[in-house]
Amino acid sequence: MTVDSGNARTPAEGDTYLERRSLRRGSAGWLLLTGLGVAYVVSGDYSGWNFGLAEGGFGGLGIAMALMGVMYACMVFSLAELSSVLPTAGGGYGFARRALGPWGGFLTGTAILIEYVLAPAAISLFIGDYVESLGLFGLTSGWPVYLACFVVFIGIHLWGVGEALRFSFVVTGIAVAALLVFAVAAFTDFDPSRLDDIPVDPAAFGANSWLPMGVLGIWAAFPFGMWFFLGVEGVPLAAEETKDPARTLPRAIRWSLAILVVLALVTFFAAAGARGSAAIQDAGNPLVEALQPGGRATAWSRIVNYAGLAGLVASFFSLIYAGSRQLFALSRAGYLPRFLSLTSRRKAPYLGLLVPGAIGFTLAAATGDGARMLNVAVFGATISYALMSLSHIVLRRREPGLARPYRTPGGVLTSSVALVLACAALVATFLVDVTAALIALGVYVVAVGYFGVYSRHRLVARAPEEEFAALAAAEAELDRE
Repeated sequence: MTVDSGNARTPAEGDTYLERRSLRRGSAGWLLLTGLGVAYVVSGDYSGWNFGLAEGGFGGLGIAMALMGVMYACMVFSLAELSSVLPTAGGGYGFARRALGPWGGFLTGTAILIEYVLAPAAISLFIGDYVESLGLFGLTSGWPVYLACFVVFIGIHLWGVGEALRFSFVVTGIAVAALLVFAVAAFTDFDPSRLDDIPVDPAAFGANSWLPMGVLGIWAAFPFGMWFFLGVEGVPLAAEETKDPARTLPRAIRWSLAILVVLALVTFFAAAGARGSAAIQDAGNPLVEALQPGGRATAWSRIVNYAGLAGLVASFFSLIYAGSRQLFALSRAGYLPRFLSLTSRRKAPYLGLLVPGAIGFTLAAATGDGARMLNVAVFGATISYALMSLSHIVLRRREPGLARPYRTPGGVLTSSVALVLACAALVATFLVDVTAALIALGVYVVAVGYFGVYSRHRLVARAPEEEFAALAAAEAELDRE
């Protein structure tokens, strides 16, 4: 039996519904959340970004990185405001639900979920490659390694959020320290003439040594410029497990981005200048390649090689966390099957961890195509960025009197810049991998069909995101009277 509440419904079981779907509050302060924000992204500094050199050259990727950095900065400042207003586990979905209604919330949440389910699957493949290349435990890359990743790290999450975030913080610290070690070693052999050594395509419009693939190469490099920041937007998903979220979340988001900007600049210039853009543009492990002239391993390259594994583990581990919280929030509100939001005695959303983990492992073992899965994840991410930025604009216009403990510098102008750049990045994904974009669209079509036909009629009015929306609607009605 259900009880009507506007467009949403509340299970008749009453208080027990939310009691069985509650997280452990107050488990994280700003420092752990800052570590979480860096952990989402740090593996992107170790590999992946360098393929953008093949698309746009050093200059093209550099401009793309700068533009994507501006996009993330504008979006992060917007999310900092939204997270202080709506501190729930729904994160971006919750913001879009308040601003754009149930359809906007569902489309945003689905896009975020695509990103956070596909990215860990892809990273598990990269971890397998690292394990094999390092000769660890005598293992070769394959399904036992992927299975071990999901089992071990999901197990830590099931243990408890505080323990999980502390583990993530330590591993992330190792990965960041190694990036600084890499930079010191690489800059000792830095040569500016190596930065623009990729051959020029004379047929490309506007081509030169800095833009060897021409002006269009800048646009094609957008998705790779995103790799230096992809995932930092997941910090608000920890809202319900945070101490004083209205103050803590904005602080953690800003610090995370500041650290990531520094790491991006240092990594980009050091790697390309030490070995040359041409030498690392197709490398699966560009930082190690940059420290191995002639392919000869050095003490520095070995250190960075092992640390690269730590970076992959940090991102894998934190993205599992983000995916579980997004699934938890969507399920608790009825957008997805409600049983997926049940929590254990340790207040962990166990099905929210196990179900995406099972999907991720299956995809990794069945396809073995990490690059394609990451491209699908990037497609989902860009859609969510556009919708979250739009949500900030709508809420500023429609609810100017809403209490905002933190306000975005520049206001609507800031989020408008993020919206325009996110749309440009979305189109750029078609320039890089049309198949991945079409796969993501196919998943979207199926999800939209499920929501339109079934779940939008079964939303849970007492879920935090739905309560926020109901209060806003009631206040608007009073104002009209």
